[in-house]
Amino acid sequence: MSTEPETTENTGPGTADGTGDGPATEAATEEEAVSENGTGEGAAEEPGTGTEGTGTSSGAEPGTGEAAAEADSTGAEGTVGEGDGAGAAPQLTEAQAELAAQKLERERIERRRAERAVPIAAGTKLSGKAADLLAAVRAVEGGAKPPASAFADPEPAPRRAAPEPVRPARPPAVEPTAPPAPAPDTVDAVRRVLADGGAPENLASQAAATLGEGAGELLRDDPWQLLRVTGVRPEQADGFARALLGPECAPDDERRGRAVTVWLLEQAALAGHTALELPALTAALGRQSVPDADAAVQSALAEGDVLAFQDALDEPGATPAKAAEGEDEDAEESRPVRVLVGLERYALAEESLADALARIVNSLAAEASPEWEPRGLSGSAAELVRAVAGHGLVLHTGGEAARAEPAALLTAARAQGLRAVAACHTPDGRDRFAALLPDDADGAGAEGAVVTLSGLLAGTEGPGRDAEGAFALDLLVLTDAPLLDVETAATVAESLPDGARLVLSGDPAVLWSAGPGRVFADLLAARVCPQIASRTPDPGPLGELVSGIGVGELNQVEAPGKEIVIVPVRDAGEAVHRTVQLVADSVPRAFGFAPGETVVITPGHGGAAGTRALNAALKERLNPGPGRFGGFDPGDLVVHSPAPGRSVPGRVVDADTEGLHLTCADGPVVVAKERVERSVRHGWALTAHQAVGGRWPAAVVVLPGDAAQSLSRPWVYTAFGRAERHLSVVHGVDQALPRAVAEVPAKPRTTRLLLLRTQVPPAG
Repeated sequence: MSTEPETTENTGPGTADGTGDGPATEAATEEEAVSENGTGEGAAEEPGTGTEGTGTSSGAEPGTGEAAAEADSTGAEGTVGEGDGAGAAPQLTEAQAELAAQKLERERIERRRAERAVPIAAGTKLSGKAADLLAAVRAVEGGAKPPASAFADPEPAPRRAAPEPVRPARPPAVEPTAPPAPAPDTVDAVRRVLADGGAPENLASQAAATLGEGAGELLRDDPWQLLRVTGVRPEQADGFARALLGPECAPDDERRGRAVTVWLLEQAALAGHTALELPALTAALGRQSVPDADAAVQSALAEGDVLAFQDALDEPGATPAKAAEGEDEDAEESRPVRVLVGLERYALAEESLADALARIVNSLAAEASPEWEPRGLSGSAAELVRAVAGHGLVLHTGGEAARAEPAALLTAARAQGLRAVAACHTPDGRDRFAALLPDDADGAGAEGAVVTLSGLLAGTEGPGRDAEGAFALDLLVLTDAPLLDVETAATVAESLPDGARLVLSGDPAVLWSAGPGRVFADLLAARVCPQIASRTPDPGPLGELVSGIGVGELNQVEAPGKEIVIVPVRDAGEAVHRTVQLVADSVPRAFGFAPGETVVITPGHGGAAGTRALNAALKERLNPGPGRFGGFDPGDLVVHSPAPGRSVPGRVVDADTEGLHLTCADGPVVVAKERVERSVRHGWALTAHQAVGGRWPAAVVVLPGDAAQSLSRPWVYTAFGRAERHLSVVHGVDQALPRAVAEVPAKPRTTRLLLLRTQVPPAG
């Protein structure tokens, strides 16, 4: 097939396959997120849907969002049908060392939470703060104004009143092993309860690991606790409860209402929300046949399963300064509010992130700022250096070419003698950023200056931590900032020492984070720190095309060097056929790129032109084999998901009793055989979420006609932007593509990070 460029009409490349077993939409509104099938965009599409092999699905996979696939790919690994009674290793494993470090972090968070929380005894009458909270929620439900004090944030605890314990050094870990298996007697007890309730017994290990010691008794007393197990849906938990409780099982059971409330909030988190507005949550409960949704929410609040918050809304035309400060007490009381309900982990993460960012901003303001003269720099690069010299938190926006500006900042900071490090989302991003730094003989170049974010947090890359657990650095430049979820961002910000500077740099037009939250977008909206917008455009026809998409325009672009090729197709079968031709023949012949240097991007895993179908066809053409290693053969391109939100390209080398041997950007990886099915996929074809943060010499974006509804401007922008030199678009969506670019922005996420406005005065 020829790769002669065809006219780039306004019907440019188009749709994704949103049918089958992969999610079709890139995001979900609040109500979609908690609907029967909704999980939406929230998280990256990770290997494994997390529902296969659980035995709980009746046709459709539970939790069908891309985020659900990701969460299931890690949350239940090594527990379903594995490790029942497995003995502990005689020495500390990598996973146990990681868990020990996390335990220390959780203990510190628990101490902070204990200082601001009032304990509530389950099943007793409420008093004090909890009673005020419930009264306020009921007042809002009844249309009245709640007392302002009910939802007021408590005074923050003094920071670091005493030195925190020194965190143990974390051993290098290429592939984390499965967590320790639950106790055999606990698994046996759960298995007996599952058998009595007619649920698949292979859920025993997973349920025991999720519910902890005493899981069997807990399930017998409250069968709807089965909803806490990844992949289980309300109708499945209802059947389990009917079998155990008999006539006592009823839709209005208080236990069912609480469990479904938590489940809905977990589904919302998979779609990116850190909380839901109370009306959206009660409406979703009604769709799940909860007779009294208000009572269910109040019961979940009383038991401490969820938390409620009152967030003040900005009046139309009000500035952030007025919204945060208020003119007087009467004006503050008259401001409209919204009541949000969320899970504790995300509420704590957002509040911890807001506290940490406020500390970063305020701690540097009290210190003398060095005079940085951006020698040899001009434009937005010089502006960035000057802004960082005088501020603790700075936001930087721009495309791929704009990475040169934070690279110049990092060079200038290291020349000043500061301990400065840049952290990137992917190994590929790290290598591309490091290539922008000078390789100076005096050590101010790239050596040790650029790391991956995962390596920085794990302690395997970067400067390490001081005695208080903070990073031993003065400046952290974090690229790909839109990919930060709220929990990761909170961990990063909490780990910065007083007086350190933080620069968040990224392209706000790409897809948002895999995990819940929209940290970068919220910070841009809060306007609590300087924002430097790059004026460095991405070059060439590809840069022109992607820049237009970013502002909602799908322009015709001159591509004299075949940089952009449109390949129209009539159906999904033809789309697969033409894609294989492009990757195996046309692109290598025209540009000299090997098949492994061309990435195929499609909107979903399932369907006739999803990643599964495309990878099967590409493997048959490029590396045929019997798949004797769990479906893989040596030489197969794969994508490895070591943790939620991370997708690392690699290649299969071998397999043995230890597991599947891969070679990835960071070196060799051994994936335990029980983790292969959930954490490794073939990697010739990826979803846009899996590809975000990486770049390839060539990209083939596949848009079959049955996926038109899944397209959005951020999806198209992200997919088209993965190509460095050549983009082929297998186009079968007709006018759906230009409509998506012009009319379908990122679907909103409900978050609370704008509470930062109340802690930091708006930047001038």
